[in-house]
This record gives sequence, structure tokens and C-alpha cells, in this order.
Amino acid sequence: MYRAYNFSAGPSVLPDEVLEEIKNELFDFNNTGMSVMEISHRSKQCIALFNETEELLKKSLNIPQGYSVLFMQGGARQQFTTVPLNLLTENKKADFIHTGSWTKYAIKEAKKLGQANLLFNGEECKFKSIPDLKKIKVSDDADYIYICTNNTIEGTTIKPGNLPQANIPLIADMSSNILGEEYDMSKFSLIFAGAQKNLGIAGVAVVIIKNELIEKSPDNIPETLNYKTMKDSESMLNTPPVFSVYVLNKMLKWAERMGGIKQIEKINKQKAAMLYDYIDNSKLYNNDIEPSCRSIMNVIFSLPSEEENKAFDKYATEKGFMFLKGHRSVGGMRASIYNAASLKQVEALVELMKEYELNR
Repeated sequence: MYRAYNFSAGPSVLPDEVLEEIKNELFDFNNTGMSVMEISHRSKQCIALFNETEELLKKSLNIPQGYSVLFMQGGARQQFTTVPLNLLTENKKADFIHTGSWTKYAIKEAKKLGQANLLFNGEECKFKSIPDLKKIKVSDDADYIYICTNNTIEGTTIKPGNLPQANIPLIADMSSNILGEEYDMSKFSLIFAGAQKNLGIAGVAVVIIKNELIEKSPDNIPETLNYKTMKDSESMLNTPPVFSVYVLNKMLKWAERMGGIKQIEKINKQKAAMLYDYIDNSKLYNNDIEPSCRSIMNVIFSLPSEEENKAFDKYATEKGFMFLKGHRSVGGMRASIYNAASLKQVEALVELMKEYELNR
């Protein structure tokens, strides 16, 4: 069976074996004689699926005691609103590390409910670098500090060793590098992630939140956006995205078979190093991101002109290398090499880039 090389930033590539498992179980989930898409979310089978997925997630990410896992809808983007609705409630002020498009949208939503204070504004360096955040002075009177650990559009990342030091809750959008590199989860009060990068398919947003923070959720916000209500209802206030959670379950088991987060991170760094090394030594391709904050999930690069970018994208697409075109807001090219993108896939891309450079 033909399988293209998928470099989409999301929804993204899934492991072949996970797709095979889903195909084989599609008509009969756990010997029920029904598809997982047909079973009631109140059934014991579905409740068991959600409970198992929660435990797998905690184990995979080394989440300490005192945290809850919520399976919410609306994607990560809805969390841009949900976070301030629940947490921007005391001093009505939040600190932000502004590193790209996704923090821009989060800042926009926070400003509707309070003050958004920029401790770092990446627009000043065109989002090409991220400073030493350990030296950033955090506001004592902010309700929380907010970061995005990986910027899919700009191709940058906040490394696990470069987190802000704060006595206030640290909130992180980890949509595009969750389970791709290991962070000390105890340093965060809340993380959230849309599943369609490393965790499966679109439809569910994972929220991992300290229990003490849940108690801050006010009663006068919509129930489906209320962390406390969602926890009390075990993520089943309304019909949840059962199939998306099912795929998440499969992805977590696959990650475990791959050796867990430490082994996955090792492979991801190997893939990224291979691609960056070729780009840095090429006379045709360019990456102008400060090396210390380059993403290992989303490798951006460009050719000398937009015409050449288009020509390369056409060449790659014709050979089965899909979705390499950069985001419309920045142009250029982008190779998203999430967990399910194999070493072989990245090796093939490097060979394609060499071939194009040699024959152009």
C-alpha cells in the first residue's frame, strides 16, 4: 500500500501500526460487537477507556500526584479563552512570554478579561530567538505566567531547561511538542495540548492541571469551559470526543512500545539534527533561527526566493513529500517531524533536498 511522506504541521502523520490497529478494531471495540464510535459514553467500556487513557497519560509524561487530566473539546485554541476564564480572576493580570502566532492569539483572548503583561515580546526580533527565561523577572501580582513551549509556525521552542522561574502558576500550551521531549511536569500548574500533533487526531484537547488550581474556577462561567465542572463530571459533562480519546489511547500505547518519552526524545533530536545539519551546510537552503532555540518538531527553511520555494514544493509534492509548504503568514518551507515521522522519513527528505539542490 502506498504511503506518502507526510510533513503536515497538524493534523499530522500517524504511525502505520496505530492505523492498522484502528482499522482492525473499527467494527468491534473490545468484543462489544460495536464500533468505538457507536458505544455510549456512559457505558462501562467507554468509562474504562477514559480511565485507562488518563493513567497512560500520567505515566507517559511522569505527571506527579496532585494533578487531574481533563479531556475537553474546542481544540487548543479554545483553551486560549478557557485559561483566563478560569484563572484570570484575582488580580486580573497575566504575564506572557510572546514567542509567536499562538501566544499572540492567547494574549488577545486574555486582554478581553484582564491585563496581559508582556515580559518578552518576540516581535522585536521577528521571533528568531528566545532569551534566557530564567533571568526574566516575573510579576508578583500576576495570576499566572503563560508560555507556548513550541512554535509550529516560527520554528522555535522553549527548551526544558529554559523555563521561567516563578512563584505564580506556570501555564503552558504544549500542543506541538507534548510527549516529544521531556519536561519536569512539576514545574507547571497547567498544560494543555490539542491532540493532532503527537497525541493522535483532532477533536480532543488534553488539559493537565494542578488540583489546587481547579478550585479557582468561578461559578459564573459556562459549564463546558469550567475546569472544576469538567473534573467533577469526569470529562463527561456532555458527550465527549470518544473516538479522539480512543486514538489518543492507541498513541500512548505506541509511545510506550517505542521506549517512552526518553527514547522518543532521543530519536526526535537525531532527526532534527540530521535535517538542520544539512540545511546549515547547504548553499541553497537557509534557516535563520537562533540555534539554541530551534524546534525539534517543526523545522523551517527557505530557498533564495518565493519562486524557488514554490518550485521546490511542487517538486517535493510530485515525489510524494506532502505539506512542506510553510505557514501562509511566514512563507518558506516547513518540515513537521513529530513523533510518528520516522528516521527513514527524515532521511528521505534530506536525500530529496540534496537531489533538488544538485539538479536545479
